[in-house]
Amino acid sequence: MRDPVPLTTSLDGVMQSLRGTDRTQIAGVFGRWEEAVGPGVAAHVRPVKLDRGVLTVEADDAAWATETKFVAGRMIERLAEVAGVQVERLEVRVAGSRQAR
Repeated sequence: MRDPVPLTTSLDGVMQSLRGTDRTQIAGVFGRWEEAVGPGVAAHVRPVKLDRGVLTVEADDAAWATETKFVAGRMIERLAEVAGVQVERLEVRVAGSRQAR
């Protein structure tokens, strides 16, 4: 018989096997988004999915989507600094659109 395993450990294992992302990374991106990108950007751009190092964000219009693409590298750096999350790539889409850009 094995010793009991904390539920959080089990959840992390399941999440990583399904998506390659654990709950700590999810909490870092979604929980500290505004701190990482600033309130001005956070008012117009929000994270929607973190999957195997690819963060998909949704901008409320095309202008914000364009700006987000321009500063994506800095956003990735800030997420690492503030939340300790390693994002390899940022995909941007406009709200209402399902196609990542």
